Amino acid sequence: MRLKPWFFLFLTGMLSQLVTLPARAAGDAAPCAANSDARQLDYWLGDWAVASPGMAGKGHSNVHLSLDQCAIIESWGSDTSNHRGENTIAYNSEEKAWYSLFIDNHGRVHAMKGTVTPGGAEFVGPARDENGRAILKKVKVVRLNADAVEQVWERSVDNGASWTTDFKMEYAHKKM
Repeated sequence: MRLKPWFFLFLTGMLSQLVTLPARAAGDAAPCAANSDARQLDYWLGDWAVASPGMAGKGHSNVHLSLDQCAIIESWGSDTSNHRGENTIAYNSEEKAWYSLFIDNHGRVHAMKGTVTPGGAEFVGPARDENGRAILKKVKVVRLNADAVEQVWERSVDNGASWTTDFKMEYAHKKM
């Protein structure tokens, strides 16, 4: 059986793609790690003790990087109840915009778009109140100092003209 010349051309082309694929992948390795815009929330990374001023109970939070440093994941929970959640925040370099997804084990999900600057973040998105009425939710994450971060959740019933605080959480770096 004699192989046709086009088959060798095809085979050569496929092999050249396989040989260059690792080199191309290495060139794209960790593009988020080198992107200063995507690194603006790095102050929030670490293990935290969490408390809400004036409220009983404490909590904990671990904020870490995932997906080659392209996603910031917060895994959090209450130390006094079974309330826990996972929040994912990421910078979309194509759109030059930040996105967040806040999820808890009570079935609440908040998808938001926002802005981040060194030392502060703000995300806004649609939600529903306890009566099913459409509202806006806003989450702010602010660096207070090297060992303290504040997260504030707010709501607006008038499409963002005014805001009411739902709750505030203070994060303190856990001491090793």
